[in-house]
Amino acid sequence: MMLTWSSLRATSSPHLLIDTQVVLKVTMPCEGCVGAVKRVLTKMEGVESVEVDLAAQKVTVKGNVEPDAVLATVQKTGKASEFWA
Repeated sequence: MMLTWSSLRATSSPHLLIDTQVVLKVTMPCEGCVGAVKRVLTKMEGVESVEVDLAAQKVTVKGNVEPDAVLATVQKTGKASEFWA
């Protein structure tokens, strides 16, 4: 059975997200911090990829995820984080 966007929309929860990209600014002073952030994000349901740019303090998450849930997960590590402006 092939699902199109319209059929997914009609039959699925209104909270279903497809191919979402979330970009965050996260304070990460070292590679250990990068590892901690990557570790919690890769455990999140729906996450397909996590890219971290330490120099820019930028984290990009792709997958079927809620942006607020991604932000909350990173904040639980104790790292200051916010949506990339």
